[in-house]
Amino acid sequence: MLNTNLVVPLDRDSEEPIYRQLIRHIRAQIESGTLTAGTRLPASRDLARQLNISRISVVNAYAELRAEGYLSAHAGRGTFVAGERDSATAPPTSNGAHQGYIEQPSAPDRSLREMMRLSRKPGVINFSHGAPPMEFFPVHHLKDAINTVIDRDGSKALGYEVTEGYGPLRASVRDYVSALGIRCSPDHVLITGGTQQALDLVVQAVLTEGDILVTENPTYLGMIDVARTRRVQIQGISMDDEGIRLDMLENFILDHHPRLIYIMPTFQNPTSRIMPIHRRRQLINLANEYHIPILEDGVYHEFRFEGEPVPPLKALDDSGIVIHASGFTKNLLPGMRIGYIITDGPHYERIVRVKQAADISTPGLNQRAIHLMLERGVLAQQLERNNRELRRRRDVALAAASKYLPPGSYWNTPQGGLYLWIELPKSGPTAAELYISAIQMGVAYAIGNVFYTNNCGSYRIRLNYAAQRPVDIEEGIRRLGRAWRELATDYAEMEKTPLL
Repeated sequence: MLNTNLVVPLDRDSEEPIYRQLIRHIRAQIESGTLTAGTRLPASRDLARQLNISRISVVNAYAELRAEGYLSAHAGRGTFVAGERDSATAPPTSNGAHQGYIEQPSAPDRSLREMMRLSRKPGVINFSHGAPPMEFFPVHHLKDAINTVIDRDGSKALGYEVTEGYGPLRASVRDYVSALGIRCSPDHVLITGGTQQALDLVVQAVLTEGDILVTENPTYLGMIDVARTRRVQIQGISMDDEGIRLDMLENFILDHHPRLIYIMPTFQNPTSRIMPIHRRRQLINLANEYHIPILEDGVYHEFRFEGEPVPPLKALDDSGIVIHASGFTKNLLPGMRIGYIITDGPHYERIVRVKQAADISTPGLNQRAIHLMLERGVLAQQLERNNRELRRRRDVALAAASKYLPPGSYWNTPQGGLYLWIELPKSGPTAAELYISAIQMGVAYAIGNVFYTNNCGSYRIRLNYAAQRPVDIEEGIRRLGRAWRELATDYAEMEKTPLL
């Protein structure tokens, strides 16, 4: 049974990509029973002509719906609505509404888990991760530390710690950050369940529902998620090569009175940019002038493999306006979930209360094992080794990008961090349109517009070059370039062919 009257009311002025609108409408009609199992959908070229859109959009929509189990394809016969699905496993739909500055779960964000699932297909070279590779993890050091802790502390290692954290670990963090220029007491250190929890605790402690958080645009996706979950309004301010634009930030502060500024000043995710010291000082002065605390995310600070180090914002802070959040999740052991917050005064007490309500304390065995590894110098050894390898992988990625990516592509040359931030030529497909074709070609990346608070960045992609071996970096970028060229050719042909 062919459905020749598929109802797809597209909004051509929406920020939601056309192919995502197609997915949403077709999925909704399948779930409502309007499109029944066994219904044959129009061929991609026919539906493109019917809707007066690019065939690429239809191809990508059909491919993703097949991956989700809504459609099935049969060679020589066409594309059909699949059999009955378990509605409990179906991805939720979104109405695309916006409330104030809060970006509600838009199509790119809502499909992030689907995207990650597709990237885990066998044979896919996956650049979409936000973590270093597993071969960087000091597993044998961890095993020895855990055994030592259990032999030494016995059942004490398995009980609750105080909410603020294991005392010796807090002292070790104090010593550790002093090498970065941060002066603090162990009483100003709170141990958290990773840096992500640290950010979430600060948002809960400082902001209430409806308050405004201002950040860089693009920014860390995890902070966008935190803001949505806590029903906080989030607004991104444009960046230049030196970080957040302070002129635009000040204008926004005057007009909207945000309650918190979130900044990742060193090797920012996703751009890998570094805020120079003069702008760091200007940012702190601005925050002090308007009495707005700064939440500094320092999780990538030590992933530097060239250039001169720049002190964290907290090291330049004389007034206590900066709340510093970081952890050992990127540079040591992500799965151990050990992060920390450094602040003082009323902020500290509020954050401790939120932490206690959230989970009482971070697991004691993990805290004690990380403490022992810090005392043994494992982190310093790891950083030196890992940064040498990161530079090698970055150089391979830059060479491969120059060789394989299409003319007109632009990317930065990071001095540290994990990411290559790439802008594709606007003459071809967007990053979202390219994604399914890239997966089919055997490579995955992070779609750029999920990092923006306003859905910009349609032609941006983030590649985590750290996540792959050099040979796979080159092959993955080669596949990406091939996928772009093939899709761009189809894209150009569609543009030349008038659709009726």
